[in-house]
Amino acid sequence: MTEPKTWGIIGGGILGMTIALRLRQAGHRVTIYESDNKLGGLTGSKKMGNLTWDSFYHVILLSDLNTRKILKEIGLEEELKWVETKTGFYSDGKLYSMSNLVEYMKFPPLNLIDKFRLGATILYASRVSDWKSLEKIHVSDWLQKLSGKSVFNKIWLPLLKAKLGDNYRNTSASFIWTTIQRMYAARKSGLKKEMFGYLPGGYEKINTRFSEHLQQLGVEIRYGAKAKQVQKDDSGKLKLTDASGNSDLFDHVISTLSAPLSLALSEDLSASEKEKHSGIKYLGVICPSILLKKPISSYYVTNIIDTWTPFTGIIEMTALIDKKETEGYSLVYLPKYVNPDDPLFDKTDEELRSIFLGALFRMYPHISEEDIVFWGASNARYVFALPTIDYSVKLPPIKTSLENFYIVNSAQIINGTLNVNETIQVAEQKLREII
Repeated sequence: MTEPKTWGIIGGGILGMTIALRLRQAGHRVTIYESDNKLGGLTGSKKMGNLTWDSFYHVILLSDLNTRKILKEIGLEEELKWVETKTGFYSDGKLYSMSNLVEYMKFPPLNLIDKFRLGATILYASRVSDWKSLEKIHVSDWLQKLSGKSVFNKIWLPLLKAKLGDNYRNTSASFIWTTIQRMYAARKSGLKKEMFGYLPGGYEKINTRFSEHLQQLGVEIRYGAKAKQVQKDDSGKLKLTDASGNSDLFDHVISTLSAPLSLALSEDLSASEKEKHSGIKYLGVICPSILLKKPISSYYVTNIIDTWTPFTGIIEMTALIDKKETEGYSLVYLPKYVNPDDPLFDKTDEELRSIFLGALFRMYPHISEEDIVFWGASNARYVFALPTIDYSVKLPPIKTSLENFYIVNSAQIINGTLNVNETIQVAEQKLREII
């Protein structure tokens, strides 16, 4: 065992909490700096009228073993609920079910040959193991080669644009590969089929229990403490100062914030590593959540092929979770992934409401303003690091030129999609590299 040290963790999201947990279990003294009044970060929750649920949509898969391990440690795994859900596709103004092979074969937008090529592409991608080679190929080139131009233009291109915008032109094929790999993870682990899961109470309950567990172990949590600066002290330790001017000394400091926010913490980083961190391209998200008096569909996920809608897809959470969690209302998320400087971030809540609900009412004529019980938009400018060409090669190391200062964030996910399970895995892997 290494000699116990003092560690400052900047950011109390799932990544920061996991690092804090493992450090404390190893005997170190740990302090978390969290700018909010509770832990959770992107898994945080919000008030929706009289109820509280996740600000952004999350789901747990049977194959999410890292997440389930943490839930077991904090005493919540046995409470997980597992549900088999349905998937929908919206194309040419019509909604189709795509939840099994029979429905796939009936899918009107594709002819028989297109369906075969699409299925063959997905099957092939699920069996590819050399993900690094895919980092050297543009996703559009790879998909056109495998699926053909017809399938690419009808299916892949609209989905890529919905998720990435014009950034798809600079994104590598590993993006689609990681998505398909996650979909097939359960089958590869010996499970007969993938199930979607959730915890009653949502991530509000998970984050509350996680923070309680950390405090019971002796982790200090400082709420409302926004880290402002990390610098070397005369004593040789790192001086961490928050926005209120309060300072503490630590042997080691780990920032779990996004690359731009982590860079702003220290003026002592070298020009080359600043360039590497600045080279990470992020997508942000605008994610309205609405409560309705009635459901819009029976699908947990509705993929949208039409390009006129302002949202990336539709997540009907109550097609997964019990409506007891939402007081009988239907909970729907309308995520839109955009660049961090997108004008949507500057829109007022009323402007966003008009844009997003107008499109929803057009898609689902049986829904009107009278059905809306709650509306609220959550947003984050730095969410998803784009897997550009040679991403893993260009990625900066977690160790910085400021001795004992490390940057560990979700950009370190190099062969997986952004989700809680991968975030926990990165936290544990990178911490092992550090200590």
